[in-house]
Amino acid sequence: MARGFGRREFLIMGSVASGSVLLKACTPGSQEGSSTDSGSASGDTIKVGILHSLSGTMAISEKSVVDAEKLAIKEINEAGGVLGKQIEAIVEDGQSDWDKFSEKAKKLIEQDKVVTVFGCWTSASRKAVKPVFESKDHMLWYPVQYEGQECSKNIFYTGAAPNQQIEPSVDWLLEEYKDKPFFLVGSDYVFPRTANTIIKAQLEAKGGKHVGEEYIQLGSTDVTPVIAKIQAALPDGGVIYNSLNGDTNVAFFKQLQGKGLGPDKYPSMSVSIAEEEVKAIGVEYLKDHYAAWNYFQTVDSPESKKFVEAFKKEYGEDRVVNDPMEASYIMVYLWKQAVEQAGTADDLEKVRAAAIGQEFAAPNGPVKVAGNHHISKTVRIGKIGEDGLFEIVNSTDGPVEPIAWNQFVKDTKGYACDWSDPNKGEKYKI
Repeated sequence: MARGFGRREFLIMGSVASGSVLLKACTPGSQEGSSTDSGSASGDTIKVGILHSLSGTMAISEKSVVDAEKLAIKEINEAGGVLGKQIEAIVEDGQSDWDKFSEKAKKLIEQDKVVTVFGCWTSASRKAVKPVFESKDHMLWYPVQYEGQECSKNIFYTGAAPNQQIEPSVDWLLEEYKDKPFFLVGSDYVFPRTANTIIKAQLEAKGGKHVGEEYIQLGSTDVTPVIAKIQAALPDGGVIYNSLNGDTNVAFFKQLQGKGLGPDKYPSMSVSIAEEEVKAIGVEYLKDHYAAWNYFQTVDSPESKKFVEAFKKEYGEDRVVNDPMEASYIMVYLWKQAVEQAGTADDLEKVRAAAIGQEFAAPNGPVKVAGNHHISKTVRIGKIGEDGLFEIVNSTDGPVEPIAWNQFVKDTKGYACDWSDPNKGEKYKI
């Protein structure tokens, strides 16, 4: 569950912990951080925005991605900054409220005049700010796995597309639990509903079977009716595919165990539970369940060890890192590289063009920004162990190229996106 400190306390703690991160605490209506400069990279600093939920149901996940973004900014500043300038981060709280996300995005662009924003977790928050970034021809870097079916010129997506998380996990489940039926449960908003549309199409194409699909309002802990429906639909056990987000997962897994629906007969595959959430929910409720991600803290590579060591040194030995945090950390570096190649932070058209093709030795493995503004990533499936970390039980041999428009869904099958070619753009027929 969300840790017990408020936004103001968070900002104070963050500014102390983050050392050389230049951080401004913005309050509603405050003029602090505003600029009359035509360019936000004027002077000795380059202003960027950080926009996540530091309060509300999504704070359980989003506070940690802010920490990862601040760590990357601190490292970059200590190494000399970007184009010889220090990065100044202006942090805003979306409050798990999608209207608030839209309001804060406008503030960061219009009042604070940031050159880019690192932000959002839920697809609902991203969908809320997407028109803002598109209407102002601005730039958002989005770090969380999502449902795809989107390819904005104004967004770079560093989390997994469905073919880099959901689809491989369904394939793995079909192989491991051959004849077991699926029950789909998710929070009631765009990501889980679109993800389940993809899963149902994939199951139909591959001979799998789903026997139930239920949604719970985001933030609700009233999970009893859904648990009862799972028991009724899967009397002999089966696979639970879980796309719940936020605090609902705490109640869901506690009741699942309380009703005797353990991972031996009811293995679950989660796509929004990682190390941080395991720690918050309680490993005793999650041991031996599965999750699909591109990165786990247990990835054994020099880049992963360096990331884990740096994060723990900054925030404490008891902290853990996870996939969205890793995707948040590397997106700051990918933006930095694009700015340096473009030779400017203010000319967003040049930065966008330079971002395509950027490569980085990430903790999850080598990544590269594709023409569709998503990145190539290695796919992994992990099993939760007693220590709250994931034993990696399956992995692709290397990075998987991202697919924005889903190839299992009839309406988008045969379409692709490529912003590197002006004749193709957001959606073109393959």
